[in-house]
Amino acid sequence: MTVRTITCTGEAVAPYLADLARLRTTVFRDYPYLYEGSADYENEYLTAYARSPRSVFVLALDGDAVVGASTGIPLLDDQPAFQAPFREKGFALDEVFYFGESVLLHGYRGQGLGHRFFDEREAHARRLGGFALTAFCAVERAEDDPRKPAGYRPNDAFWIKRGYRRQDDLFSTLEWKELGDAAASPHLLRFWLRPLEG
Repeated sequence: MTVRTITCTGEAVAPYLADLARLRTTVFRDYPYLYEGSADYENEYLTAYARSPRSVFVLALDGDAVVGASTGIPLLDDQPAFQAPFREKGFALDEVFYFGESVLLHGYRGQGLGHRFFDEREAHARRLGGFALTAFCAVERAEDDPRKPAGYRPNDAFWIKRGYRRQDDLFSTLEWKELGDAAASPHLLRFWLRPLEG
């Protein structure tokens, strides 16, 4: 299985946006997100990234098929929902580079692509300059959530190895429709931060 990665910035990602929307919807259907998927939201979310000339998209390709993707954007260029917790805690928003998602189809996991996604996004933030922190957030689920699959392992250990630290006072709330639900509901997401060394 030969997978190559490419990096796009800003509007250069346009040819891949439909593939990215499908990939996000497919991967986020799984626990812990249980995301029903919304074409309108995907279009709005990804278009905002593409509009920022300082955004980054790291794509994993098997032939011409997009099998994984990872995104990043200066926090100042992102949605208010992600900015608000940092603003409330007194962070300098222009010093934070925010990582969107890393999504990878099951058959391609365990090959080091997760590390590659972080390496490339961190390197992009360093090249841009002026950023003191990288950050991302992940949905919170109860330890005893009955929907958790047998053998499920969260990514916490991986993130800690990468130098990220979970924050106990930095959260955002986003609404999405879970599988089988009639309407969208709010979900709590916890932020993880890491100083961006040179």
